[in-house]
Amino acid sequence: MRINKYLADKGIASRRHADEMVEAGRVKINGCIATLGANVEEKDVVLVDDVPVSREEKTEKYYLMNKPKGVMCTVADDRGRKTVMQFLPPDAGRVFPVGRLDYETEGLLLLTNDGDLAFRLTHPTSEVPKTYMARIEGTMTEKDLNRIRSGIELDGVLTKKCKAHIVETNKAYTKVHITITEGRNRQVRRMFEAIGRNVEFLKRISIGNLKLTGLDRGEVRKLTENEIAYLKGI
Repeated sequence: MRINKYLADKGIASRRHADEMVEAGRVKINGCIATLGANVEEKDVVLVDDVPVSREEKTEKYYLMNKPKGVMCTVADDRGRKTVMQFLPPDAGRVFPVGRLDYETEGLLLLTNDGDLAFRLTHPTSEVPKTYMARIEGTMTEKDLNRIRSGIELDGVLTKKCKAHIVETNKAYTKVHITITEGRNRQVRRMFEAIGRNVEFLKRISIGNLKLTGLDRGEVRKLTENEIAYLKGI
C-alpha cells in the first residue's frame, strides 16, 4: 500500500496532505525518511513527526462545519494562523478536511478520517456538485453569467460548464448561486476575475445534497447515518 493511502486509512491526513508531509520529511518508515510513492506493509513501523502511527483499527468519523472566513483549511499552519481544527469538539480525534476552502471563503466543509471517502469526493472524475453563494461587486446580467456558464480559461484549460443564476441584483452588488463540479484552486473567485468581476464575499452552501442550514459560523455537527450513506454512494 502506498504511504499516502496508508496514512489516509489511518486517519492521519488526506492523501494530498500526506504527500505534502512526506515531501517535508515528516514521515519515516522503519527509521528511514519516507519518499513519495513508498510502499508500506502492516508490519512496518511508520512515524509521523517521530510519533508512531497506531496499528489499531480506527473508528470512522464524519463532521460538517460552517467554516468562518479568516481561517486556514488545514490541520496545522506554520505561520500560526487559526485553522479549522480549532473548532472541532475535543473528542474529534484525528480528522482532516475534505478538500479546501480558501482563507477568505466560508461555508460548508466536511472533515473525516475516512481516507477512501475523502479521495473519492475530491477526485476530478467524481464531479461532485458544490454550490456557492457569491456576492459580486456591481450589477451583473445574464449575458455576463453566460460567459461563466460556458467555461472560463484558467491556466490554459477551460473550466467545465457550470450552473449559475442571479439571486439578487442592484447597483452596488449582485448575488449569484453558482454550482461547479471541479475543485481548482480559488476556482469561483478566479472565474469571475477572468471576466473583470470582483467577488466581495464567497460562501459554500452545499455539497451534493448536503446543506449548510442550521449551523452558525464556526459550528460543527456530526453527519447523520443517512448523510454518510449518501456520500458513500456518490
